[in-house]
Amino acid sequence: MNYIWITTQFEGFHYYPDAPQEVSFLRYEHRHTFHVKVLIEILKDLNRELEFFMVKRQIDKFLNEHFKSRVFSKSCEMIANDILDYCIDLYPNRKIEVDVSEDGGNGGGVIYDPK
Repeated sequence: MNYIWITTQFEGFHYYPDAPQEVSFLRYEHRHTFHVKVLIEILKDLNRELEFFMVKRQIDKFLNEHFKSRVFSKSCEMIANDILDYCIDLYPNRKIEVDVSEDGGNGGGVIYDPK
């Protein structure tokens, strides 16, 4: 499989209302720089069928609109699924992987393979 990938990041405050007692501090708003990596399958032309600067701009636009309040109660996995849903609409019938981490460390993601 051939693919491109982009990275980007955005700042946000999130919280986990039902956090276990051991990590109860997560119940309160806390700041992160969320790091995003999106991998998208190339189907045809290996000479920039998808131009990564353009893909990155599209994803940045989505993030700026979707997370403009910058305060939310979503996990990295939930954010990854939001990005995936957006990418499936833009780039259908392709394998897409999305990873989201907190401050470039721990995180989660999703893999979509329509085949």
